[in-house]
Amino acid sequence: MTMEAIGVFDSGIGGLTVVKELVNLMPHENIIYFGDTARVPYGTKSADTILRYSIENSIFLLKHKVKCIIVACNTASAYALTHLQHVFKVPVIGVISPGATAALQASHNKKIAVIGTKATMQSNAYQQELLRQNPEAEISTYACPLFVPLVEEGLFHHDATLLLIREYLNPILNSSIDTLLLGCTHYPLLEDQIKKVVGPHITLVNSAKACAQSVLKTLEREKLCKTATQPGISRFFVSDDPSKFESMATHFFGEALSHIDIATP
Repeated sequence: MTMEAIGVFDSGIGGLTVVKELVNLMPHENIIYFGDTARVPYGTKSADTILRYSIENSIFLLKHKVKCIIVACNTASAYALTHLQHVFKVPVIGVISPGATAALQASHNKKIAVIGTKATMQSNAYQQELLRQNPEAEISTYACPLFVPLVEEGLFHHDATLLLIREYLNPILNSSIDTLLLGCTHYPLLEDQIKKVVGPHITLVNSAKACAQSVLKTLEREKLCKTATQPGISRFFVSDDPSKFESMATHFFGEALSHIDIATP
């Protein structure tokens, strides 16, 4: 089973931020990624719909005999992670708990802001996890529903993107927070623009890196790490428009991806 792939799913291209961190941390592991590009974004969907999509995506990955499932979508992690962990026998790892841990470690005054999709913020998942880990933390949350469509359209450095970031994040500029947790795996693709708005005194925390570290710990604990030393192979599936996904992924990774196929979960 150690030779089997790590399975990753997201609503679109945002989960590639997790894949990039996984490859950096575990270059010998094989990865199978499913981006549900036909149904993106998840952040505007109902809880029942998000759960259904997450189950379907997980079943798709398990058909490819993955050894674990990474829910590389904060919205799906908020609404479906516990259910997936109870239903499926392989380890299922989300992004919320690792992200919360990383934010608390980064913060000096424990005053943390979290940004994410409307559904993720309404779930209170980050607030609950941050306060579970540190009951004295002061948490503020802000929904930024248009960030995901901007990323999916590749508008990383567009003037309109910067204007929207300023509009959404204006309330935190005069606050006392010292840490901003990017509570959506799409958001690291806007990190440079967000830094321009919030300034150097606020630390940005990318949950994707923390998630990859959590995956490594889980594989080590479950004795599932790949023992062979040859470089891993990453294979990508999307539910719609692979050409658009390839273009965005190439921009993100800096090189063209191979093994991109269209599939229905």
